[in-house]
Amino acid sequence: MTMDILMAVVFILLAMSLGDIVSTKTKAFVPSVFVTAALFVIGYWTFWPNDIVSIASWAQPAAGLAMYMLITHMGSLMNLRELAAQWKTVLIALAGLAGIMAILLTVGRLVLGYETVVAGAPPLTGGVVAALVMQAAAEAKGMTELAVLAILVFVAQGFVGYPITAVLLKKEGQRLLAEYRSGKAQVPVGDAAAAAAVVEKKPLIPPVPEKYNTTYLILLKLAVVSVLADRFAKLVNAGLASIGTDVTLHPLVVCLVFGVIFTQIGFLDRNALNKANSFGWLMTVLMAFVFDGLRQASPAMLLQVAGSLVGVIGIGVIGLLIFAFIAAKILKESVPMALCIALNALYGFPPNFILTNDAVKALTDDPVEAEYLTGIMMPKMLVGGFTTVTIASVIIGGIFATLL
Repeated sequence: MTMDILMAVVFILLAMSLGDIVSTKTKAFVPSVFVTAALFVIGYWTFWPNDIVSIASWAQPAAGLAMYMLITHMGSLMNLRELAAQWKTVLIALAGLAGIMAILLTVGRLVLGYETVVAGAPPLTGGVVAALVMQAAAEAKGMTELAVLAILVFVAQGFVGYPITAVLLKKEGQRLLAEYRSGKAQVPVGDAAAAAAVVEKKPLIPPVPEKYNTTYLILLKLAVVSVLADRFAKLVNAGLASIGTDVTLHPLVVCLVFGVIFTQIGFLDRNALNKANSFGWLMTVLMAFVFDGLRQASPAMLLQVAGSLVGVIGIGVIGLLIFAFIAAKILKESVPMALCIALNALYGFPPNFILTNDAVKALTDDPVEAEYLTGIMMPKMLVGGFTTVTIASVIIGGIFATLL
């Protein structure tokens, strides 16, 4: 079917809208990202052109710009104390990844074989970079089926992660709401609001008068911080390369940290993209690009590696959940929340944001309660996504590529 830009946008937004409707109707039991992903697959298998997202002008570089702006914006929602407090989140996320590796390299190796496990494990950590690295490594050795497997694991894992996370986030939210409504909550939402108010009243940089703080200026400040984060990461990586290390600092991680810092000192507006009335549009562009990866999951490809695909994802996710459960008990974190943190490996940002937001909307219509739930769950989900998908998956992919 031939499509122009307007028709492509209509079909993409239709799939996303139906996802939201189903999620709302089922109170997030069926997450919006799951429904939208399924509709994208159906579209690609029937009459959608494979480049529908590019036709809509929402592929790269637009998606890359949206990612930088959104991550910097996420930093404007947090403060330094919240960011520093997420060390448990990092450990739980790493424990989940360790579970994937440990179970796949033992049980998975016995069931699926060594080469299948090595090709499939890194993409299961969530990162597209890891998937592409393993695809290239397999193709270089003439292992076409394993190259297909690497991409399909990356593409298909969300279909497992979305519904499990949706159920667990609702369970965690119900626990938090019960504590809040009974007065047993350890961090009342009023304290968080008061802390934010203090930051806004006494910033290092005086606030811009509201009449001058237009949409353009708010977006300009976000773009400036994103550029500074990107340049800082490149400078650090150049220094690391000069001393002969393969370790790199991901610019999106710096965007999150710089977003927090520049909001604290008063340069960025708190909740910047929402204040600029631009959050929804950028999130739409980015989610369309995420779902664009599903175009590679053709029926023929799925049939070719169906057994290995189910085995890698099934065994890997079991390992992830077991190790995350153990980490939760050791670190005294809520088990449902710990499992959600580790499950970020299956999707990362922005699906983790959408899933959390869906759960909050399903649990309460009270804006104060919604702020309370979001303030606790969202930072953990975001940091969990960065730890697994953005950072660790790249390292794991580089290591496993040498093992194939």
